[in-house]
Amino acid sequence: MQSTALLTDMYELTMLQSALADNTAHRMCTFEVFARRLPNERRYGVVAGTARVLSAIKEFRFTEEQIQSLDFLNDETRDYLRSYSFSGQIDGYREGELYFPHSPILTVRGTFAECVILETVILSILNADSAIASAAARMVTAADGRPIIEMGSRRTHELAAVTASRAAYLAGFVATSNLEAVHRYGIPGSGTAAHAWTLLHINDDGSPNEAAAFQSQVDSHGVGTTLLVDTYDITQGVKTAIEVAGTELGAVRIDSGDLGVLTRQVRQQLDDLGAHNTKIIVSSDLDEYAIAGLRGDPVDGFGVGTSVVTGSGAPTASMVYKLVEVDGHPVAKRSRNKQSAGGTKRAIRTHRDTGTAVEEIVFPFDADMPDIGHLNATELTIPLMRDGEIVPGLATLSQSRDYLAKQLITLPWEGLALSKDEPVINTRYVGFSR
Repeated sequence: MQSTALLTDMYELTMLQSALADNTAHRMCTFEVFARRLPNERRYGVVAGTARVLSAIKEFRFTEEQIQSLDFLNDETRDYLRSYSFSGQIDGYREGELYFPHSPILTVRGTFAECVILETVILSILNADSAIASAAARMVTAADGRPIIEMGSRRTHELAAVTASRAAYLAGFVATSNLEAVHRYGIPGSGTAAHAWTLLHINDDGSPNEAAAFQSQVDSHGVGTTLLVDTYDITQGVKTAIEVAGTELGAVRIDSGDLGVLTRQVRQQLDDLGAHNTKIIVSSDLDEYAIAGLRGDPVDGFGVGTSVVTGSGAPTASMVYKLVEVDGHPVAKRSRNKQSAGGTKRAIRTHRDTGTAVEEIVFPFDADMPDIGHLNATELTIPLMRDGEIVPGLATLSQSRDYLAKQLITLPWEGLALSKDEPVINTRYVGFSR
């Protein structure tokens, strides 16, 4: 087990020391993760990283070497950290659930001491993974059923690339180029060749030999492979690809230029050559808007890199971790534009008989479900940890992926639009004094 205990901010441990000194450390508290707004005026957000958060909390143990490095703490605090293990309760939204402003995404209950020091590790995971999954879900919608491959490893931190692959797969991407993600999470892998492969193959006089590159790739991987045809001239590249591989070539990939124009030209050329089943895959700095713009063009699949691993302009979900209850008493900050509602909460989402979502209702954790009339309700808040142990039987990554796909269908039609607007679902508080 690799310790996650120092994936934290210094002030969490200085607060711990002060709390131990003034005897507030063992007050029973509730902390809540929520977002005040959705980034870039998007219509919905996607909860991602929940399973990783739970694992990180289980691995939140201080080694002696780590404790010795914390020389700004007194002996009492370091002794507390030696035996630290989260023993509280965590409830929250399923991984793959949709969220909106003020949705109580995660509820962490325990002593102040054991909860406060988890803030950074929880937020760092949820903010990054949810930002990527939210962007990826928009791309999947824009692709309108055509597959998207995640290929952004070279555009982010080497470890973030792995978890970005996971978040994108959760959101509906079909594969990743990142082999660590394949190994760690069981995501299907995908990849063939870069331009360097074509450039490697030259004749003795230094002139390019694209045919040799294609032939070698086909010899190694079969005619079902994907040949990158835009290293030199696309029209000649397509011609050479079919000459080498035959009309059963799996796909060609285009990574540059005006993709709409080029894909129409390439589709016509492939059909004229008899390669009616050869697919066209496109890449080249795609985001949800570019994908949507290609909806009417003969594109069979997309490769997305930079945009997905950076959240397509919103690299964080801007979630916060706030203390909302102390010894049964609701507490909340009143700072301008940062107000929050005190008290431990849970939530439901109401639906019409058609399945279309209507609103989220947030109410006190121990209260009965509010009256929703003739609407149907989905309980959003589920047990995730009990007495410091992960609840057995939580959804797998594949199950969470399927769940998200079903939830997106419940949104009103305008919720899937890419344009900026208000959140498509309202969050309403019932039973609180705000």
